Amino acid sequence: MKRIADEKVLVLDFGSQYAQLIARRVRDQQVYCEIVRHDISADRVRQLAPMGLILSGGPASVYADGAPKCDTDLFRLGIPVLGICYGMQLACQALGAEINSAPRREYGRAECRVIAAEGLLEGVSKRTDVWMSHGDQVMSVSADFEPLAETATCPIAAVKYRHAAIYGLQFHPEVTHTPEGPRILGNFVARICGCSRTWRLDDFARQTIDEVRQRVAGRRVICGLSGGVDSAVVAALLAEAVGARLSCILVDNGLLRKGEAERVIKEFSDHFKTDLHVVRAEDRFLAALAGVVNPQEKRRRVGHTFIECFADEAAKIDGADLLAQGTLYPDVIESGGLADGPAATIKLHHNVGGLPEDLDFTLIEPLRDLFKDEVRRLGTQLGLPDEIVWRHPFPGPGLAVRCLGEVTRPRLETLREADAIVIEEIKRAALYRQTSQAFVVLLPVQTVGVMGDARTYEDVVALRCIDTEDFMTADWSRLPYDLLAKISTRIINEVSGVNRVVYDISSKPPATIEWE
Repeated sequence: MKRIADEKVLVLDFGSQYAQLIARRVRDQQVYCEIVRHDISADRVRQLAPMGLILSGGPASVYADGAPKCDTDLFRLGIPVLGICYGMQLACQALGAEINSAPRREYGRAECRVIAAEGLLEGVSKRTDVWMSHGDQVMSVSADFEPLAETATCPIAAVKYRHAAIYGLQFHPEVTHTPEGPRILGNFVARICGCSRTWRLDDFARQTIDEVRQRVAGRRVICGLSGGVDSAVVAALLAEAVGARLSCILVDNGLLRKGEAERVIKEFSDHFKTDLHVVRAEDRFLAALAGVVNPQEKRRRVGHTFIECFADEAAKIDGADLLAQGTLYPDVIESGGLADGPAATIKLHHNVGGLPEDLDFTLIEPLRDLFKDEVRRLGTQLGLPDEIVWRHPFPGPGLAVRCLGEVTRPRLETLREADAIVIEEIKRAALYRQTSQAFVVLLPVQTVGVMGDARTYEDVVALRCIDTEDFMTADWSRLPYDLLAKISTRIINEVSGVNRVVYDISSKPPATIEWE
């Protein structure tokens, strides 16, 4: 594993929807944090030498057959442990406590009363709001445990094992609904684990630049540009590391947003002044996607076609055998690419999940340890303009996964025009920076409508706007009704073939941000 921090905390993932959020919140405490699989061995943990371990929540019951377990030797390593929800129940069960179904399930906000305001709960209000999400709980503990907090329905909401630095929280300190959660996590990493809290993104940038410079060692590296912030930050970092030995390739796949290719060409010609190669490949991508409706297959085909086009162009660049990509940490996790073991694949990213086995490039992924908001901060540190840094995220497969059903040129044009209207109106309302991501999805259904005196049977588009800090959890944006009305009217009036606009009010989880 790449050494990017002398001090780190590991999160053992037991299938929690919040595992990534735990890691992100620990990083907010200026301590580097990584996610590993739940059954990582104690020997491997000893090798990694973390300052602390956090056991995540999870959907299972610890007493059920097949429930995910951890290596119980972890509790004998002398490394501080914090169990959250399922993780608390697992740790307490391993140390002799009784876990059963609670008399009453507890989901949502609860008032927690602190019994022992020291150590883990140092500085926490005696009565504080917490976020609960559990059906099981620790029912009883022996004298080996010290209860630290309780709620009206959960008598052991926080606990400490008296013989080692092992703690448990039945509530979730990582979510914003637990307002004093950052203080609790800060207490764990600083007071209990002894972390100096010195991890900084600028340290990461300097170290990564040095590592890339050493790895390239006079060779030429190629970076694929997509118009998104991830590839732009990679290009800026590489430009700092290798200078003139960087060549950038933009594959215009016909799946970009309206005017995107032109903007990228201008930005990376004028601002970066890079050796920029543009591949016009719309026909090639549309041929690869013809008749395909399965989202995973779309991602695979876009990924393979991208690499083929990229390789063809790269072959024209003398001495190029290193390929840089904007893979982020959530991409790695959601694609089942965790270090130290597999994870459940949520979706395939063309960066990490769709590469052919005969790839002729050695990959460089300098951002694969970072979350999206960290990448934006890094981009600002590297001097990128706000227009690039704050551009809304765009999926690797582009509009192919926003065009539900078959991808065709006419359907892409419909989607592109509707999407451009949304972005234009949100910017005009000065809400672009406040909205984390906004886009249109073209649905594979048609509905009845009336225009003038005539009946229509035309396409439906869905508007998706979300607010988030980290893109791991998200809520739908409460855009003003007048703005939504204006967007709907413009799309129906100006985009031929659309007679209905709907608004997606799903949160993540349970939904994802993209529809495919």
